[in-house]
Amino acid sequence: MPNKDLRDWIAEIEAAGQLKVIKGAEPKEEIGGILDIYQRKMGNPAVMFDEVPGFPKGHRVLANILTSVPRINIALGLPPQGSEMDLIRWWRGYMKDAPSHKPREVNGGPLLDNVAEGKAVDIGKIPTPVWHEHDGGAFIGTACMVVMKDPDTGWVNYGAYRIQSQGPDVATVMMSPGKHGRIIMTRYHERKEPCPVAVVAGMHPALFMLAGLEIPYGKSEYEAAGGILGEPVEVFNMPKTGLPVPANAEIAFEGFIHPGDMIQEGPLGEWTGYYAGGSRPEPAIRIATFMHRDDPILLGAIPAVPPNDNTFYLGAYRCGAVWNQLEAAGVPEVRGVWAHEAGGSRFWLTVSIKQLYGGHAKQAGFVASQCHAGAYSNRWTVVVDDDIDPTNINDVIWAMCTRCDPREDVDIVRGCWSTHLDPMCYDGDSDRRNARVVIDACKPFARRDSFPAVARSSRELDARIRTKWARDLPEGG
Repeated sequence: MPNKDLRDWIAEIEAAGQLKVIKGAEPKEEIGGILDIYQRKMGNPAVMFDEVPGFPKGHRVLANILTSVPRINIALGLPPQGSEMDLIRWWRGYMKDAPSHKPREVNGGPLLDNVAEGKAVDIGKIPTPVWHEHDGGAFIGTACMVVMKDPDTGWVNYGAYRIQSQGPDVATVMMSPGKHGRIIMTRYHERKEPCPVAVVAGMHPALFMLAGLEIPYGKSEYEAAGGILGEPVEVFNMPKTGLPVPANAEIAFEGFIHPGDMIQEGPLGEWTGYYAGGSRPEPAIRIATFMHRDDPILLGAIPAVPPNDNTFYLGAYRCGAVWNQLEAAGVPEVRGVWAHEAGGSRFWLTVSIKQLYGGHAKQAGFVASQCHAGAYSNRWTVVVDDDIDPTNINDVIWAMCTRCDPREDVDIVRGCWSTHLDPMCYDGDSDRRNARVVIDACKPFARRDSFPAVARSSRELDARIRTKWARDLPEGG
């Protein structure tokens, strides 16, 4: 049996009532405008756009893909009804066990249904939306895989970087400093050589999720994806670059990034909810080969004012990674971690602990704010007691309001890792560092036993009430 692909996942979410089909929306304004409204509320269905004016019926766009826990769970092969914390615990276990399967090379696949080379290349045949009203153009790569190979070791890496359509046979790629793709590209250019690259713009969401995660340097996302899918990812090598792409992908193209070849890129409304990155020259991809399946589906994960397609799945993974790294650093009794979607799943972290000693809360906060999974563009790290659900923002703010003394429990850390997409990293600041706040919102350790009792039913009473009165209680209450 072939690997599961994007179409298998679409069938599964449709069966679960998680898909909406919209016909007739045009790509320059309406698709993006509709998605903006859908993304304002977590849990809205994924949206498939068909019969796009100016394009053949069956050339479709799918977006708002991972803005609900059930759809993420389906992509990972988990029960759809699992909770946010269940998902975080799954990611913790996955990262600890690190199951993997090396990709399996095959001779072909559905991606080869339509192949164009040289002057016949035209990526404009794909209905590519202008995702936001003030974007600088159409971005074919948002939910994408950008595949490269290290020239020294042969390590194949893929990451999710934004790809702007710049013409029939040219695109641009924006990769922040320190990202693996940027490092690999620089190694080719230091040799005065063009960097081979392949871009995949429609694949099973599990492969896309791994493209946006902090997979360790030198590790293969393809192998990690095989671990999630439970079988090797079937790939074939692109004809000009030799780079592997999923054989059942929807859309892919390959080409070369030449040293010094830059084109003005952007702006694109980003995951912070702002146009903070602006418009600037970015590396050009000169496309040699373009291919797509019959009736191709462009996959979109649209950065925007949170919550959005990037924040929710990234947040669950990041929480699991922070939790593991806290324990690896020797921080005991961590009971939960949550990266709130309002902060793009980066700016805000909440850590729940069972306090064991004085300074335990501060230790947890400082480690969480600086460990690899939590450090990039963090701004607020809040530590709460284990009676606080870190996924419940009302409980977290209540703890901040009633258990935090700003004179003692608020610390500011300066000179930390950030990005030019952070609207508080100013254009004149080439260093791109930020400051962050670590808040101890736990009961004072010396007073934890004498602290005023919480005016809420005990867990035991809750359980008895829920058992006897289940039919009369509000859903989700």
